Amino acid sequence: MPGTTRQNLQDISSTENMAGSYTVYGLMSGTSLDGVDIAACIFDPDAGSWQWEIKYSETIPYDEYWRNKLMDAPNLQGEELIHLDRQYGNYLGELANYVIAKSGIRPFLISSHGHTVFHSPGRGFSLQIGCGAQISAATGIPVACDFRSTDIAAGGQGAPLVPLGDKILFPQFDACLNLGGFANISYDIAGRRIAFDICPVNIVLNKYAQLKGLDYDSNGEMGRKGQKIRSLLNELNAVTFYKLSPPKSLSREWLLNEIDPVLHKHQCSLNDTCRTLYDHIAMQIGDVLMQNKLKKVLLTGGGTHNTFLIEQIGRNCSSQLVIPERTIIDFKEALIFAFMGLLRFRGEINCLASVTGASTDTICGAVYLKKESGFSHPLS
Repeated sequence: MPGTTRQNLQDISSTENMAGSYTVYGLMSGTSLDGVDIAACIFDPDAGSWQWEIKYSETIPYDEYWRNKLMDAPNLQGEELIHLDRQYGNYLGELANYVIAKSGIRPFLISSHGHTVFHSPGRGFSLQIGCGAQISAATGIPVACDFRSTDIAAGGQGAPLVPLGDKILFPQFDACLNLGGFANISYDIAGRRIAFDICPVNIVLNKYAQLKGLDYDSNGEMGRKGQKIRSLLNELNAVTFYKLSPPKSLSREWLLNEIDPVLHKHQCSLNDTCRTLYDHIAMQIGDVLMQNKLKKVLLTGGGTHNTFLIEQIGRNCSSQLVIPERTIIDFKEALIFAFMGLLRFRGEINCLASVTGASTDTICGAVYLKKESGFSHPLS
């Protein structure tokens, strides 16, 4: 397909586990509710340049119980939501113990993104459940979590959070584009990192695939069979968010208020709706890549496996779209959250004001320590 290459990145994802390295688990749950991504990562600060390896990785799918619980979380009353936060934290701890036993890799730190229930930075809050105290109690391992609150308190969007990791761990690319529930991108302008959400991706595509009894639209087959509906496409492209300048971020609430009403208004067939969504997504992403003259772009996230989506993006830009090996596609966000937790423990900046719009760079994340962990905090 035009402008697209597949590159084996094994050379950049494996380094020798040298003395002075850190073993950290990254835990990630995305908006698509596929499951929990767990990556056992090794980081080594070698001569000022971080070397890293994903030593073990696994996605543990949500069963029906947890999928329904998390889907219903925004509708819960206060006490019920607090209870779910604790339950889910204990569940994440159990999953970490399972991976520790299976892989034989015990980390000194678990860094957990949690699962987003609410994200309203304009109103001063974002909520990721999965109580870090419960994870630490279940595993006996220090935990870093709640990475958005400090940035939001400093006037930022609390998102996206991965750009510093993109800049440090993937410096050979002009941009890093993640195709998850939402598409987000990060890149440098005059040495200054910026990043923002572009548009919805799997969060809408999966919804229409599920109306056909599918978990997701494998390789974009529904989209391939559909016809583009020009009136729907024009209305989607006219949504106000796309005219805003960064920093900006998207949420499930935005989708319900801005995108769903447009889709419901047009009453198209499922295949035609999907095809039009593919064109919309590809046009929004292509516009960002072209306007910023981004030449070499790393693609990751579940949407990277969707061949029709990648073809459509390739038709809307002239960038070299680099598709790495599967581990990096699926676990880059878990890798970077592991790195964010490590920076938090080292007392180093892990969230950039240039990305989020905060008043200052911040050291984000809450920390839960067990006395017997033996960890000495660098700021203590």
